[in-house]
Amino acid sequence: MYKQTITFNDVLLEPQYSDITSRKEVSLSTPLDSLRKLKIPIIASPMDTVSEWRMASSLSSMGGMAIIHRYNSIEEQANQVKKVLEEANKPPVDYPASFTPVVGAAVGVSGDFVERASRCYEAGAKVICIDVAHGDHAMVKTAIASLREQLGMFIHIMAGNVATLEGFNRLADWGADSIRVGIGGGSICSTRIQTGHGVPTLQSVIDCAQTDRDAILIADGGIKNSVEILKALAAGADAVMLGSLLAGTDETPSETFRDRDGRCFKAYRGMASAEAQKAWRGKTSSLEGVSTTIPCKGSVKNVVEELLTGVRSGLSYSGARDIPELRSKAKFILQSHAASIESSTHILRR
Repeated sequence: MYKQTITFNDVLLEPQYSDITSRKEVSLSTPLDSLRKLKIPIIASPMDTVSEWRMASSLSSMGGMAIIHRYNSIEEQANQVKKVLEEANKPPVDYPASFTPVVGAAVGVSGDFVERASRCYEAGAKVICIDVAHGDHAMVKTAIASLREQLGMFIHIMAGNVATLEGFNRLADWGADSIRVGIGGGSICSTRIQTGHGVPTLQSVIDCAQTDRDAILIADGGIKNSVEILKALAAGADAVMLGSLLAGTDETPSETFRDRDGRCFKAYRGMASAEAQKAWRGKTSSLEGVSTTIPCKGSVKNVVEELLTGVRSGLSYSGARDIPELRSKAKFILQSHAASIESSTHILRR
């Protein structure tokens, strides 16, 4: 038995009537929980070549957030959180003067994870992210319960990753405030090749959006451009988590290289890659990621602003002034392979 699934490339959004005269009319604000919201639906992935304090500081100043990775000592991670708060960038437009950055910190599900979470919380982390590849797991249930007991009900717990509605509902019932949706879709992830398991990210978002629980849905994995951010939001995501789209920017902590022609590159690797595992714990186990380099991209602010320009344009094509309205108006249509060619700048293929 099998069910048919769809990917980002399989669908288009039908244009709707619009009376939006400027992209400035479009709001991309999204809830994080009942107490907090993000001005933009962008969250940086907890990867050691993406998210440390510079990334978190820059994104929070734009109204998004980052999850500080856990592939370091407890002291180092807590200090990264402190640096974000000490940087005190000016708040995003329309935010109150009392604005403080929303910064998250990743933990695992074993060993010192409760101590790590506690130290990062004391340092100012508003979000604790239980960062494992397979979130629909008994150890995640135990970890959520342990964190709730230690840190109370006001800490935001993010968990995942899951690929199914049943998994999403379980994590929500266990106490997760937000849930990362997507398994095996990341650009440097080899889970599907190594394990034979996974679901296309857009399909997972569509399925999980059918939930009747209150948890926030974060689309995570395989998002390559502003169009796929838009499609994820239209399908039911409240926010997206990005890795490769933010990798290579000035704010990433990764090593910089130059080739013979002087071109700049930065390292980008999956946290289940051999390189990341050796750097973190000196050995490897299950390899479900790869390592590569990508061209330097400059400021993350410029990268994100360009992405958001495309997303806002997309909302205007659906006649939507905010994400909930986009979700209510969006009409997906399937496109054939020939249609996907027509959808591209196909003059280059002649």
